[in-house]
Amino acid sequence: MSSQPRVSQPAPLLLVINRFDDEFGEYHRFVPDGTHRLAYLTTPDGLPPLDLDGAVETVVVDDLGYDTLLPAARGIAEKHGPLAGIVGVSEFDLLTAAELRQALAVPGWSTDHVLRFRDKAVMKQWIQRAGVRAPRYLELSADSTAAAITAQLGLPLILKPRDGAASRGVVLARTEQELAAALAAIGRQEGYEAEEFVEGAIHHVDGIRVAGRFHFVTVSEYVNTCLDFMEGTPLGSVLLDAGPLRERLEGFTAECLDALELLDGPFHLEAIVTADGVPVFLEVGLRPGGAGVPFLHRDLFGIDLFEEAFRTSIGLAPRSSAEELLTSAAGGWLVFPEPRPWPQRVLARNSLVGAVPEVYAEALPEPGHLLDGQGGYDHAGGRFLFRGADQAAVRRAVLETISRYRLEVEVPATVER
Repeated sequence: MSSQPRVSQPAPLLLVINRFDDEFGEYHRFVPDGTHRLAYLTTPDGLPPLDLDGAVETVVVDDLGYDTLLPAARGIAEKHGPLAGIVGVSEFDLLTAAELRQALAVPGWSTDHVLRFRDKAVMKQWIQRAGVRAPRYLELSADSTAAAITAQLGLPLILKPRDGAASRGVVLARTEQELAAALAAIGRQEGYEAEEFVEGAIHHVDGIRVAGRFHFVTVSEYVNTCLDFMEGTPLGSVLLDAGPLRERLEGFTAECLDALELLDGPFHLEAIVTADGVPVFLEVGLRPGGAGVPFLHRDLFGIDLFEEAFRTSIGLAPRSSAEELLTSAAGGWLVFPEPRPWPQRVLARNSLVGAVPEVYAEALPEPGHLLDGQGGYDHAGGRFLFRGADQAAVRRAVLETISRYRLEVEVPATVER
């Protein structure tokens, strides 16, 4: 009896939507040893970190909108074989990736699932339906008025885009007049929501979930707020020491993720702890935290949150072993916003490595660099990473850094176009 020669099957093909221009775009590191083939849809700015030689194909596009990407994705699938997964790790690509999966019949998170983490009204519906405390809110329409909104939610209140991120477009209205002005400024109100303002300390919880359990989780308290950052104030956070508050917020986060039915994947959840110690859900992202979060976790805990986000989003097991990861460390991060008015050219800045003992790394803009207001958390006025003896020591170091960092800038006479 003769046997037929065995035909080797190509490795599964993954299509990656990329907008990162730094190490977060080194996707080839996340699936080593030839276990998968990678194809990329990327903006020109996203080319530097990609493994172009190892890619099946790289398509450079002007934008990462669904209508732009669908023909390119379909062409890659027709040329190189069926897609085993479509990945968009960035907050802004999660829904597009889900829409492409639906159009091309590729397995993975559905659009309905992703909307629970992209639409702030939808996410609170799921949270409140499970009996978890969240701010009262209203979905705005063209007919919404300041008087009607304040009658239901009171003042102060928060106005925010339902699909926003990093506090872009968020307004804190303390009076009905401020709210009316904000409503007039945004114009089309259908994409916005209003929610009650809950007083308290804001925390973020970061990690990876596998089979409905934490593979890894940390809890941090913000120093200032994301809204403060958008208005020109430095933003940071400090990891919580082990204790009742950290345990309470870990348990609260598990309740929220159960309510949203996140069994496998990354999360960056924000919660407010009121003066009486009660956690209140704020919002959650289906991706790693930004700013200094991924760098701090890599350095202090030995986990690459972007790698694990990539892998768990397509059903792969984490590369890190939960048993080998550190579970407690003292550290934090701090980011300075780009000074206004924009643009500004950097003249000088002072290093604080060695000056503040807890500062172990920093990323500072070079003299001559033009700050144009587009840097966000990634290309900001300065970023610092901290490690220390405990939560209190790190918090003192963060505050000391805020007081000691100097960024000298000037408004340029002319701006190169």
